[in-house]
Amino acid sequence: MAGFNIPRFSLFEKILILLGGIVSLLYIFGLWALKDSNPKGFYIMLGLGILAVVFIYRNLTARGRRRKAILKQAFPKEWKDYLNKKVRFYKKLKSEQKTQFERDIQVFLSETKISGIKTTVDEELKLLIAASAVIPIFGFKNWDYHRLKEVLVYPHAFKRDFLNSEEGGNVLGMAGDGILSQVVILSKPAIIQGFAGQADGHNTALHEFVHLIDGADGEFDGIPALMEQKYVLPWLDLIHREMDRIQDRKSKLRPYGATNKQEFFAVASEFFFERPQDLKHHHPKLYEMMSRIFQQDLKEQMLPSAWKRN
Repeated sequence: MAGFNIPRFSLFEKILILLGGIVSLLYIFGLWALKDSNPKGFYIMLGLGILAVVFIYRNLTARGRRRKAILKQAFPKEWKDYLNKKVRFYKKLKSEQKTQFERDIQVFLSETKISGIKTTVDEELKLLIAASAVIPIFGFKNWDYHRLKEVLVYPHAFKRDFLNSEEGGNVLGMAGDGILSQVVILSKPAIIQGFAGQADGHNTALHEFVHLIDGADGEFDGIPALMEQKYVLPWLDLIHREMDRIQDRKSKLRPYGATNKQEFFAVASEFFFERPQDLKHHHPKLYEMMSRIFQQDLKEQMLPSAWKRN
């Protein structure tokens, strides 16, 4: 199964559980020594130990239990209708794939705060933001935007300092590290436009979520964390060659993709999801690599084999 799922324990959590088990055994042996010499102390310490175990277990499994509760809720019909109308990616999915997409939408919206800054944010806008987040991770297994806490929506383009939401800027979206490590900022008109012209190869919200995928390993370098090591050097070589094509005006990708490696990855991702057939025709090697990165093959709209879930 891919996308958002009931989370498994991470390696760090497994180590904590193992260490907790060892400490618990030592604690039990220590308690046993008290059993005869201090029965009252034995039962008090036993009770405290049980409470501690229950507390730790509930904290480690809290997210999974929350997700189970969310996924028991029916996906609203009006949400399905809106996604079918506005999100071409969703519309092309088979029935069982739509169900998974809807589950991913529910999880994202339940775990990510979406706030309007001097503008309103309705359910439809939230659905577009969630779809932008789900589309690029739909082929991944057990993926999470684990650092993301909130999406801020500005009423228009904003300035690069992002602290000033007053009109006059030209930035449509931002995501990154530092103060932005847990936040994505998006322009409201850019979110809407990204799904209004779904054949122009430009979707600002999706672009910013791809940056989060890029930076999941702590580095915004155009090399996604999930890329197998053997593909890194070929990918970097391909990036440089494709950036040269953009600069020579021999590319279908928009000029912003030549800014740097991370922007190239985000721009190429937009084109991959919005115009896969054009990318396959004009940039076959790039299409092949993007398909491998996102574990999705879109050239025949939606190939069943490419969407098989484990």
